[in-house]
Amino acid sequence: MNDAATIYAWEGINRKGRRVSGQTVGHDLALIKAQLRQQGICPGRVRKKTTHLPSFAIPIKPADIALFTRQLATLLKAGIPLLQAFDIIREGFDSRLMRELVKGLKQEIAAGNNLAAALRKHPRYFDDLYCNLVAAGEQAGALETLLERVAVHLEKSQQLKARIKKAMTYPLAVIVIACLVSSVLLIHVVPQFQSLFAGVDGKLPGFTLKVIALSEFLQQAWWMVALGAGATIVGVRQAYRTLPGFRHWLDAGLLNAPLAGTLLKKSAVARYARTLSTTFAAGVPLVQALDSVAGAVGNGLFKQAIEHMRHDVSTGMQLHQSMASKGLFPGMAIQMTAIGEESGTLDTMLEKVANHYEADVDNLVDNLTSLMEPLIMVVLGGIVGALVIAMYLPVFQLGSAF
Repeated sequence: MNDAATIYAWEGINRKGRRVSGQTVGHDLALIKAQLRQQGICPGRVRKKTTHLPSFAIPIKPADIALFTRQLATLLKAGIPLLQAFDIIREGFDSRLMRELVKGLKQEIAAGNNLAAALRKHPRYFDDLYCNLVAAGEQAGALETLLERVAVHLEKSQQLKARIKKAMTYPLAVIVIACLVSSVLLIHVVPQFQSLFAGVDGKLPGFTLKVIALSEFLQQAWWMVALGAGATIVGVRQAYRTLPGFRHWLDAGLLNAPLAGTLLKKSAVARYARTLSTTFAAGVPLVQALDSVAGAVGNGLFKQAIEHMRHDVSTGMQLHQSMASKGLFPGMAIQMTAIGEESGTLDTMLEKVANHYEADVDNLVDNLTSLMEPLIMVVLGGIVGALVIAMYLPVFQLGSAF
C-alpha cells in the first residue's frame, strides 16, 4: 500500500458459488483483481470507492499497530467474535487511515480469508514476523494467546525505540544549539566589534583575526554552509539505504563509538532476545525464527551475524556456540542461551536476557540524559566564552600598552 492509498469496492463469487463483496486497499485495479483470483474469488464489479485519502489524515504509527494488537487480543480473550472485535476497535481510533485499515481487515475476513492472510496484504504495517506469529496462533487454535505475545513484543519494541531515540536526541540537540548560537554570534555580534576595531591602530591578536575571518565568511556564504550540511545529511541517508558497503561501515563505526556503541549493542541484543523468545515460544522452528529475527535487530552487523547463525543452526551447531563465534554477543547472553538449550527453556531464558538488556538500556539513557544537561551548558558556555575572549583580547592589548 502506497502513501496515497486507494480503496476499491468489489463484488464477486467465491469457490462455493456464493456472492461476496468487500473493500481492499491497493495500487491499481488490475492488482486488486489478481489478488481476488488468488483468494479463489471470481471478480465481478470492481470500482474505486475513494481516491486518495486526505493529506491531513493522521498517518498510521507503529504505536497504533501495537495498540490495535493489544485491543484485539483483549477482546478475543473476552470471548468477543473476531468481526465484532474489529468494529469495536475501529470506533476507538481517531486516525482516518487506521479506521480504514481495520475496516479493510474486517472485510477481508468476512470474505473468507483468515487473519494472517488479511494481514499479509498490508506489509507496510504488518511485517513477516507479525504475520507468521498470527498464522501460528490460528493453526494452533490459540490466536488470542499469540496476539497477546505479539502485543507484548510490539510494546517492548516501541519502548526500546523510544529510549534509543531519546538518548540520541540529546547529542543532536547539543550540536544544533551550539551551531545556532555560534552562527548568531558570528553573523550579528562579531561585526559590531569588527567596526569598533577598524579605527584601532596596531595589529589585532591572531585569535581575534581568525574569529573575524570566520565571521566574514559566514556573512557571505552562510547559505552555502546550510546547503552543504543539508546535502551531507541527505547524501548519508541515501547512501545508507542504497549502498550495503557504506551501511556496513557506518553500523560498525556506530557500534565502536564510545557511548553510543554500548547503547546500540545492548539494544540490538535486547531486540534479538525478545524477538527470538516470542517466535520460539509460539512454536516456530528455531531456524525459521532466526530468519524473522534477522530483520528486527536494527543493525546491519547483527543482521549479518544472525543470518550466519541461521546457517550454523541448520547444519547442527548449537545456538549458543554460534553466538559465541560471532564476537558480537555478550557473555551473559551466550551463557543464558546455553542454559536454555540444555534445560529446554530457551524461550524463558531469552526473555530474561531481553529484560536484562532492556533495563540496561533504560539505565544508560537515564545516565546519558543526566550527563547531557550540564554538557549543553558547558559547550554553550565554552563557545560564548571563546568569542568573548576573542573580541576583548584587543581591548586588553590596548590597556597593557598604556
